[in-house]
Amino acid sequence: MADNAAAGRGFGRGRGRGDRGARGDRGRGGRGGPRGRGRKDDESKGWVPVTKLGRLVQDGKIRSIEEVYLFSLPIKEYQIVDFFLPKLKDEVMKIMPVQKQTRAGQRTRFKAFVIIGDFDGHVGLGVKCSKEVAAAIRGAIILAKLSVIPVRRGYWGSILGEPHTVPAKVTGKCGSVTARLVPAPRGTGIVAAPVPKKLIQLAGIKDCYTTTRGSTKTQGNFLKATFMAIGNTYGFLTPDLWAETGFQKSPYQEWSDFLGKKAVKRY
Repeated sequence: MADNAAAGRGFGRGRGRGDRGARGDRGRGGRGGPRGRGRKDDESKGWVPVTKLGRLVQDGKIRSIEEVYLFSLPIKEYQIVDFFLPKLKDEVMKIMPVQKQTRAGQRTRFKAFVIIGDFDGHVGLGVKCSKEVAAAIRGAIILAKLSVIPVRRGYWGSILGEPHTVPAKVTGKCGSVTARLVPAPRGTGIVAAPVPKKLIQLAGIKDCYTTTRGSTKTQGNFLKATFMAIGNTYGFLTPDLWAETGFQKSPYQEWSDFLGKKAVKRY
């Protein structure tokens, strides 16, 4: 009996933890099975839209991303941007460690800044923090796709050839950093620091002067200020936009019968 007791629950203060393995799947080793949400399997099957906009895009009801911008429809799925802009290029601008003080010490995570663009009037900026560098970069790329904005380009002087510079002086601010973009003659190039220069190039602007104020060594705020300035190009109302606007139905209203049907799962 003593042998049985020793083999079972033990003596004294042992509290009987020796039989954890005999309790089936109660122990950590017996849990087994795949964990997580199975994103890899979902990606291998293909994109299954979960929003109204995604369903309209996949079914071909919306033909260009400009229709999405025209009606200010929020983009919640990055696959929509991949569908319309397959030539997007991404670049990691900065990876910095950030720390949080806890009772157990310091918890270090990594913050990634990623810019994305197609060199033809579309640009995005994504910021993501994660425990691992690779996860932070992946998340920043997805957020950059979700934040893609249209860039309005214009001329300096005579209206000849393709638009090559910003249409007017535009300003963006983030933190203490103020970035200003000024139109430049054709052939000037981008007169800017290395950080905003790459963002302006991805936006498709060929000639531009820049001026900045504040602590520009804070690259995150420097990028955000430049991104806000580029986004303000469509917030500037010029005489060529004074024409009377012919209002159209929103895609959600136009295709309400299609959206009212139950979504068909495609495997």
